[in-house]
Amino acid sequence: MEKQFHINLDNSHGAKYAIVPGDPERVEEIAKYLENPRFLTAKREYTSWIGQLNGEKVIVTSTGIGGPSAAIAIEELYKTGVRTFIRVGTCGGMQLEVMGGDLVIATGSVRSEGTTREYMPIEFPAIADFQVAQALVQAAERLGYRYHTGVVQSKDSFYGQHSPERMPVGYQLLNRWDAWIKAGALASEMESATLFCVASYLRARAGCVLNVLWNQERAKANLDDPHHMDNTRAITTAIEAIKILIERDR
Repeated sequence: MEKQFHINLDNSHGAKYAIVPGDPERVEEIAKYLENPRFLTAKREYTSWIGQLNGEKVIVTSTGIGGPSAAIAIEELYKTGVRTFIRVGTCGGMQLEVMGGDLVIATGSVRSEGTTREYMPIEFPAIADFQVAQALVQAAERLGYRYHTGVVQSKDSFYGQHSPERMPVGYQLLNRWDAWIKAGALASEMESATLFCVASYLRARAGCVLNVLWNQERAKANLDDPHHMDNTRAITTAIEAIKILIERDR
């Protein structure tokens, strides 16, 4: 097959499993946990490395920031043979018990973005694949990491979250943020709703593990708000989860 237009890959990589961070600079860092990692390609926001886990090829491809670029990555990776996706990303906590350094394993996402509306009606839920979410939980427990499971919010505007009062629709952003918190949303990020919805329509499996960077709600409440920029826990959880899935799939 011809190489895909955006990610610059064809099906010769042979991987059925993919780890999909947002940041291109995080790809090599993740690939170091694979056996025999090697660089494949870099085009636009899409950088790809490949290696092996438990005898199976695993590709690591960045999706860039936000839904549109993430949707392209998932669509094109699927066309090249990938059937299982795990997003490794970062988030900001929303519930007071979610602290910097914790992991959030997303079981579903609030569709506060625009990309998924061009895939399916808004009534359709953005949910993780049960097997993948289960493997992520099992991995976090094996590794002894503190984690939370539940719904996260996916948004399109980083500054709409962090400076909503500056925006012409700030009244709406603030009201909806309050609604998501009251409804129990654990954290806020920018790609999981797209990943879940696109994978769902493709009949692929998808999961998401997030490193909590900080929690602005804890800061507002004058509570300790540790900042944690090290993504090692999220990465190693995804690696362990892929190993679990490989063994189950056999």
